Amino acid sequence: MRAMTIREFGGPEVFEAVTVGEPEMRPDLVLVRIHATSVNPIDMKIRRDGYGRGLHLPLILGADVSGVVEDVGSTVHSIAVGDEVFYTPEITSEASGTYAEYHAVHPSIVAHKPVNLSHTEAASIPLAGCTAWDALIEKARIRVGESVLVHGCGGVGALAIQIAKASGAYVIAVCSGYMIEEAQGLGADKVINYKEEDFVEIVKATTDGFGVDVVLDTVGGDTMTRSVEVTKPFGRIAGIVRTDTGFAPAFGKNINVYPTMMERARYKLIALRDLIERGALRPFIDSVMPLAQVAEAHHKLEQGGVKGKIVLQVTE
Repeated sequence: MRAMTIREFGGPEVFEAVTVGEPEMRPDLVLVRIHATSVNPIDMKIRRDGYGRGLHLPLILGADVSGVVEDVGSTVHSIAVGDEVFYTPEITSEASGTYAEYHAVHPSIVAHKPVNLSHTEAASIPLAGCTAWDALIEKARIRVGESVLVHGCGGVGALAIQIAKASGAYVIAVCSGYMIEEAQGLGADKVINYKEEDFVEIVKATTDGFGVDVVLDTVGGDTMTRSVEVTKPFGRIAGIVRTDTGFAPAFGKNINVYPTMMERARYKLIALRDLIERGALRPFIDSVMPLAQVAEAHHKLEQGGVKGKIVLQVTE
């Protein structure tokens, strides 16, 4: 099968087009022909230096799939050959990623693709969508009528805005100026341009000094710490990026802080699929590029200014 691999860590130029054998099947796995995948920040972090994961080279990156089941193991009964599916696998030294034509995966993290999305659209959802779901629904447990502050409108942030709105929350989004109209279109009730405005001042004014119930940080740095000032007592802050910033101020307000590492499970994809099929959640895609141009896709994402996910077309 065709695949894009890396034989060393480094810049986007380390990608190499190769032909490798199809993934080895087991009785408890399904084999998926990948129609589309997408580029995520974690892909770039692993490509640069392994991201401390102890991975062995050569390596196939990629953590999103939308495709068609081509084979099922003898113990698999929940999925059949020909089913259109989507999912996000974990990259390990034993399990390759999705910058390839085929992928073998355990069915427990696989769900049927939304019927109203193409493979290109569906491939933009799994990793970012499940991450936003874990942060807002599993950890912060947002409720109808609450207020949610979302830092960043990238892949995760764009879906988080929509999930929060679908949950009945008032949403404040913080993003760059070029994303203001997009954030509004995704459902944000209030949008703050962090390059020109102080989000602390704006959130205080917007909430009459009370602050928000929930904060989601997809940015990093001191964002989470600064957000404590605009989070209500007994509020919740979830973050999806590593940070070394202390959270002592949060204890004085009884704020729960949740570092969030996404955990893969079929039920989350089913929930996202239901939202998509009801029209409450939609893909947010910047561009579609062929798999062979994965290096260009990584360079584009690193340069910034991207509006939505970059999807890689694997099968025409």
